[in-house]
Amino acid sequence: MEGMRKPPLIELRGVSKIYRTEDVEVAALRHVDFKVESGDFVSIMGSSGSGKSTLMNILGCLDRPTSGEYLLQGIDVSKLDRNELAIVRNRTLGFVFQSFNLLARTSALENVELPMLYAGISGRERHKRAKEALERVGLGARLDHHPRQLSGGQQQRVAIARALVNRPSVILADEPTGNLDSRTSIEVMALFQELRREGLTIMIVTHEPDVASYTERLVVVRDGRIRSDQRQVAQPAVLTELEEASP
Repeated sequence: MEGMRKPPLIELRGVSKIYRTEDVEVAALRHVDFKVESGDFVSIMGSSGSGKSTLMNILGCLDRPTSGEYLLQGIDVSKLDRNELAIVRNRTLGFVFQSFNLLARTSALENVELPMLYAGISGRERHKRAKEALERVGLGARLDHHPRQLSGGQQQRVAIARALVNRPSVILADEPTGNLDSRTSIEVMALFQELRREGLTIMIVTHEPDVASYTERLVVVRDGRIRSDQRQVAQPAVLTELEEASP
């Protein structure tokens, strides 16, 4: 119907996650309600054991809630089977990790092509899209380089290109600057800000307030609950003269 509002890109309704052993029951998430609109740029912060990693795993369809609903593009993915979840992850979500997760003996181009292998995309199209993705993150001259020939920042850019190559609706980044120095962290966050301006939805798990300051929304998780959720003016990710001069 004309004038009807689009549903959120992501919506959690009363989501809980309980981990059980023979003797112990641990509530990692407790009745979480959470929405993300298309184009949001969100950071999720919390101490170790707060539930932020569990929240990210559920958002990434890597784990299922014990109770509640997870709607992704209006579809309740909490009820999908393993194969259906894999399809959703491949088509809708792009992942960036702290440790890059690149294949050491494989070129940057081949690393970026990997997600398209699972999607059944032809070799020629894989090559074209991987090259475009690497050019998009400023690595068009490094297509044939292996991870050991790249700096940490360049490796993370390869990982971001890999996350982009299937043209996802959402990028989920788990501590993407955790293995990087401060200068390189700013460069990576500048890339995320550029992708956000192009319309991508980006969610970042971080324990670093400086990294969170580059996003437009800050969510704080504690004891399995969302304790605060605030909009903020994103700090521009720009190197200072001192940082530009450092090696």
